[in-house]
Amino acid sequence: MSVVLVTGANKGLGYETARRLVRDGHIVYAAARSPERGRAAAEELGARFVQLDVTDDDSVEDALGTIEDAEGRLDVLVNNAGVFDGLDGADGLTGPIAHDQFETNAVGVVRVTQAALALLHRSDCPVVVNVSSGLGSFALVTEPTSHQFGVHSIVYSATKAAVDMLTVRYAQAVPSVRFNAVDPGFLATDLHGNAAAADPAVGAEVVARLASIGVDGPTGGFFDKDGELAW
Repeated sequence: MSVVLVTGANKGLGYETARRLVRDGHIVYAAARSPERGRAAAEELGARFVQLDVTDDDSVEDALGTIEDAEGRLDVLVNNAGVFDGLDGADGLTGPIAHDQFETNAVGVVRVTQAALALLHRSDCPVVVNVSSGLGSFALVTEPTSHQFGVHSIVYSATKAAVDMLTVRYAQAVPSVRFNAVDPGFLATDLHGNAAAADPAVGAEVVARLASIGVDGPTGGFFDKDGELAW
């Protein structure tokens, strides 16, 4: 039974990922910025709630401290929390919009990972799963036949490319921990205005699969439901 922390777990992909991992018998800490929404989601899921805002150092440290006091270790970190500006193209894009997305989507990954490393090192099989996107893949956004080629989410794509690089470099720098990025697909969540066709539970399958790898599992890779992706 693994101890798992899922950020942004009160709705969408994070919620479905936490649901799947609880179903599989793990101790899941469902993290959310809002205590009210987070506690309600954790109760529905049968998970444990921790308040965690990935943009706030004190919030992150307090959340990991809670897990340390209760469990003494962390086996799996799922960096799922993210924001999307909803823009397609350059119109309306501003510096503050870009800053806010990088702060949550990329810097947030660093902030939570750094706070979690000491607890992950106490695990026999430490794993980090970073939720990325095909929109962060240079291979896909430069391929004219791909869906991603025609989606001009300038800053969101850049933040997810940053997540991909963070995944690779952490995997190299911390070889005792398995780091991988996942593309859950275009899902019907608040992040995408519920405009997509795929159920978040579909994306949760690939996240849960990478969260459940063993000590001989992959590291430094990028995966979707069909297997490994090109960066």
